[in-house]
Amino acid sequence: MATIKDVAKKSGVGLGTVSRVLNGTGSVKPETREKILEVMKELDYTPNEVARNFKKQSTKFIGLIIPSVWHPFYSELAFYIEDESYKNDYKLMLCNSESKKEKEIQYLEMLKRNQVAGIIILSYNNIGKYINPKLRVVTIDRYFSKEVPLVASDNYEGGKIATETLINNGCKYLGYLGGGSTVATDVFKRKEAFIDTAEKNKVKYCILEEVVRFGCEGELAKKFLDKYPEVDGVFTSTDMFAGAFISEARGRGKRIPEDIQVIGYDGIQTNGYFRPILSTIRQPVEEIARSSVEILINQINGVEVPEELVLPVSFRKGETTI
Repeated sequence: MATIKDVAKKSGVGLGTVSRVLNGTGSVKPETREKILEVMKELDYTPNEVARNFKKQSTKFIGLIIPSVWHPFYSELAFYIEDESYKNDYKLMLCNSESKKEKEIQYLEMLKRNQVAGIIILSYNNIGKYINPKLRVVTIDRYFSKEVPLVASDNYEGGKIATETLINNGCKYLGYLGGGSTVATDVFKRKEAFIDTAEKNKVKYCILEEVVRFGCEGELAKKFLDKYPEVDGVFTSTDMFAGAFISEARGRGKRIPEDIQVIGYDGIQTNGYFRPILSTIRQPVEEIARSSVEILINQINGVEVPEELVLPVSFRKGETTI
């Protein structure tokens, strides 16, 4: 692999001249610049952007740490964050933590060592002490401190809309099914709204919430129906849980929505492939991504940013509610 020294030697110039061409700084004669660019092409030389920017104590890289690239919501969010970063002349370094605390910590340290301009993180682990206030960070769905901006959908309103919809549709025994977490996150507001709305309307309800790995939602759905077979309206913390629940319920001879109405949460693109089409609370994923990148870049540029940004959600009716 060619190095900057190889380019300088073949061009017959010093390292400083090649560096000025690479960085677009200083004065270089047009013919010399052209010659250096030709040599770079001939040698197939690619500058190491991280190494070049390390000396500047900044890069045009943004780090993104997400729990799982397999999860449709996180992968869709990552797509829009990368797209928005690119539009603003930043490159994205994607880190898949598998929701493991040790991986999140290692990725945070790695990104800091590589002098990324800033980090966007989704974490459901106790890693607050590793989030340095001096580090430019934006978090999604998780409050760390007032120094770390939070971007989230209106989780409470979403839970309220879902629960009210089930009640208004005539459901008499409501259930909440979702994944748990070892720390409090904004996502918990979905369950909080479910409880508040059910109690306000004096409707019987049950809850099953446990920490499960992505792909294991079906196991919890089975456990839920074993324990609460009489439910006629279910709100799940994610669309993935809703899909798993519907599959398990239909396998037991339950009709959706005639016997049990179901509402998910996220509004992921893959819902179009679900049968029946899922009724869900749609998060504005593209706006979450755009706002996260915008706030992070404003931080990088020294612009004052909000402590918290909560974005509105909407109900999207499918075939799993009447």
